[in-house]
Amino acid sequence: MRINHATPPPSLTDALETGLQPRVVVAVHEGFYGASSGTGFSNRAFLTALARILPTGRLSVIAPHVPDTAGAHDQRWTREVQQMLDKAEAQVIAIPAVHAPPGSVHGSMQLCDLAGEAALRVADRASRCLLIGLDVPLLGLAPYTSPTMDLLLVPRSAAALTRPEDLSRSRWEREALRAAIARGGRIGAISTHMRDHLVASCGVPRASIVDIPNGLIREEMTRPAAVLPLPLKARAGFLLAMGRAVPTKGFEDLLGALRLLKARGVRIPHLLLAAVASEGNRRLTSHQTDLAASIRAHDLDATLITRFTPSVRSWLHSPALRAVVVPSREEPFGRIPLEAFAAGAGPVVATSAGGLAQTVIEGETGFTSAPRDSKSLASALHRALTVLPRERERLRIAGAALVRSRHDYEANIASVIGHISPWALAPSSAGEGRPR
Repeated sequence: MRINHATPPPSLTDALETGLQPRVVVAVHEGFYGASSGTGFSNRAFLTALARILPTGRLSVIAPHVPDTAGAHDQRWTREVQQMLDKAEAQVIAIPAVHAPPGSVHGSMQLCDLAGEAALRVADRASRCLLIGLDVPLLGLAPYTSPTMDLLLVPRSAAALTRPEDLSRSRWEREALRAAIARGGRIGAISTHMRDHLVASCGVPRASIVDIPNGLIREEMTRPAAVLPLPLKARAGFLLAMGRAVPTKGFEDLLGALRLLKARGVRIPHLLLAAVASEGNRRLTSHQTDLAASIRAHDLDATLITRFTPSVRSWLHSPALRAVVVPSREEPFGRIPLEAFAAGAGPVVATSAGGLAQTVIEGETGFTSAPRDSKSLASALHRALTVLPRERERLRIAGAALVRSRHDYEANIASVIGHISPWALAPSSAGEGRPR
């Protein structure tokens, strides 16, 4: 793997002399050096899938540089990603980090400027180029496309869904999508819910949308080498809920459901609530403070985990796990149910918000509740905790089958690339594309 900061790598210079080769360029903002949300996991899976699908040496990855001294830099994660890209002989281009506030329009515009200029330098030395922008901060890449470039944008969320009060952000996202469509770009829909949103709220023509159902790669369907030790209180049995510490994840509704069940005298396993913030936050966020206060005020049997570590997901494989709870108020896709299904964990209890309704189906793959409704969530959680063993096994089998049949991420990505840029998958001459 070659990390560039300014000049093209020797392999591309050599290509000028022997004949230009095609390139697939992927720009990411999270997932190369670590992850603080499901987006980072999905982006890493996307890169891993491409590294396997594409001929050797065809992939270029653009990512903002995160120094190894930064809290957001996960050394083990970074090492694994680098080894994976080394195997694919991928080119990595490090661009300067953007220091604007997270989620700001200004920050996204800066990121797109840096990533777009880097992509153009690669495209200038390629016969054809597919530029892929992963997630919302990279929707503004359309101005940096050339006549020899195909464009695919994959928004994993939308401000109109998760931050409807942020009108300037929603406007920028709509304008960026329309600019991409005007240049012949395609927009990837990670779920039926996102596809409907892109059409109804963003004005994206259906003909410009390609379905790329989010999913898992093979490594995410196997048991990890080590499972993180459980807190002492969880070892006799526990519930697991995890996600970013933001109101849209519905953790307040979950605590409300536990209060209702406690008042009814229902015995509830210990809750491990990983409502996390990035490593850059040294203090509790206001939302984490509110969650901690609610747990104390109502004397709930729960442990609040506030700092993110990827190994928390290893608890999905613990035999002490009694149920996985996804109480989101809004969810463009929802990756945690798939991870639970692949781990054989469950039952899964989830709201019917957004993309969750596609994967967690009442009585088939899990138990569901209405979003923002603690009473409904308490009822669903009670059904999960009292399910008979044979029904639990039936749910487990159905969940695993769903992952295999509809959410094989590598297969889904290969299908889309073959549809929009079939040349990207074709072996090339001059030594490129030799088997790995």
